[in-house]
Amino acid sequence: MYGGDEVSAIVIDLGSHTCKAGYAGEDAPKAVFPSVVGSVDQMEVDDSGTPDKNSGSGQETKVKEKRKLYVGSQALGYRRDNMEVLPTIKDGVVTDWDMVESIWDHALRDCLLVDPKEHPMLLAEPSFNSQQQREKAAEIMFEKYNVPALFLAKNAVLTSFASGRATSLVVDSGGGSTTIAPVHDGYVLQKAVASSPIGGEFLTDCLIKSLESKGVNIKPRYAFKKKEIRPGEFQTVDMDFPQTTESYRLYSQRIIASDIKECVCRAPDTPYDETSYSNIPMTPYELPDGQTIEIGADRFKTPDVLFNPSLVQTIPGMESYADIASSARGLPQMVIESINKCDVDIRRELYSSILLSGGTASMQQLKERLEKDLLEESPQAARVKVLASGNATERRFSVWIGGSILASLGSFQQMWFSKTEYEEHGAGYVQRKCP
Repeated sequence: MYGGDEVSAIVIDLGSHTCKAGYAGEDAPKAVFPSVVGSVDQMEVDDSGTPDKNSGSGQETKVKEKRKLYVGSQALGYRRDNMEVLPTIKDGVVTDWDMVESIWDHALRDCLLVDPKEHPMLLAEPSFNSQQQREKAAEIMFEKYNVPALFLAKNAVLTSFASGRATSLVVDSGGGSTTIAPVHDGYVLQKAVASSPIGGEFLTDCLIKSLESKGVNIKPRYAFKKKEIRPGEFQTVDMDFPQTTESYRLYSQRIIASDIKECVCRAPDTPYDETSYSNIPMTPYELPDGQTIEIGADRFKTPDVLFNPSLVQTIPGMESYADIASSARGLPQMVIESINKCDVDIRRELYSSILLSGGTASMQQLKERLEKDLLEESPQAARVKVLASGNATERRFSVWIGGSILASLGSFQQMWFSKTEYEEHGAGYVQRKCP
């Protein structure tokens, strides 16, 4: 038993854009930070003392590649020479387990200040997570962190749980992708899970390219400094750092562009077309370097890529993404396809409880537009209802909140995969304990 007041479970939701971590039973995560990692390669010279046959010195010098990893908003906010910013998760799959460990370390030891040996751990995972990934996560948690118990729960199930539903269709639009997953009686129906590579970061890149084509260059914060020339009057001085990597420059630009997107963008009421939106009023936005830019049609065009991926081909600089655009489906089509792959008996229920979750789903008017498009395209008999929490925090953290509720329930306590079971049966047992 791991319940009771003595010890709280820790809930970690490692998404493609942000990592959320905190205590079960709380309303919101304590730690929220980017799930990318800064990496600087360092050469390490190792004098191992092994005799070298060719040289008479009897010493051999080996050069080993070693890298230093930087995690968290503060560490990544500081520019370093030759620091690459690398994604930990791409298309829902872990790219590098060392980086995942550095993120878990930061969440547990630096942010929550806990000893993992004393807390059971609930990890949120993508709905289509592979057996290999699940076993690796279990192995690290038990072998490295020595956690007393572990549970892996699907994102869609946790979102459904957070809204108090056992059956729903979860539309999870995060940083790296958008996933549609039907949940029935607390289980994900795997055969009907649909996924698209168009998520928040893709939309942010569309916005950056679109603004650049209009002559607006977003200057990262490290690329300038403000100098006071007269009291209260500042001048911006450009800084040049030739050793800055392209990945760090893009990461720094994305932070600013993402804020522009959240402040001014909204899903258009009707499908976007150039003529209708060419004369709309401009919205001003002040960039960190002090220049004020005016944003017009891009406010509506960028979010509409979620509904009509082929719009990407009309954005200068996004030509390399034409393949993604031609293969990706719009949000309403994905929802209908996913529901049609489910049993006829539950389709009505799924249409009437479509749940929006994830950071991108917090965009203004997205709920209304999706509901409108689905009403036009779905069968006559379907009662379409798109549900989204009025609270943006709840929408953004719905997966974590579901995990927080689940891990604090008394009835859940016998579900944990314990360290004793791991030692007895191995990592493969996770498939049985966490279906």
